[in-house]
Amino acid sequence: MADNQLVILSKAFAVDTIRLCENLRERKKATAILNQLLRSGTSIGANIHEANYASGKADFINKFQIALKECYETDYWLDIFHAAGILMNEEFTDMYGQCSKIRKLLIASITTAKKNSER
Repeated sequence: MADNQLVILSKAFAVDTIRLCENLRERKKATAILNQLLRSGTSIGANIHEANYASGKADFINKFQIALKECYETDYWLDIFHAAGILMNEEFTDMYGQCSKIRKLLIASITTAKKNSER
């Protein structure tokens, strides 16, 4: 169930990230580093999706760990954009909240997968 929820949430987050970046590009805000946010925000879902086709439990865990690292990077960029006044409070709160939810699910899934692989 968590895996399905992760797929759904990460896909929606990727779409929202694309839309946010398009909006920021139109507003001519932080265009030099905008692709950093775009890459990390969309990479989360790509790695979760790829984990569904993992060659084994270790590969599955690795893909989820990469997705988790991308979550942390995305958090960083969102925080930087907010601190610089590029993201308004509402935009930041929404995107950061989505990313945090995905991160928590990833951590729980990684923990469970590691416990199951030890059996």
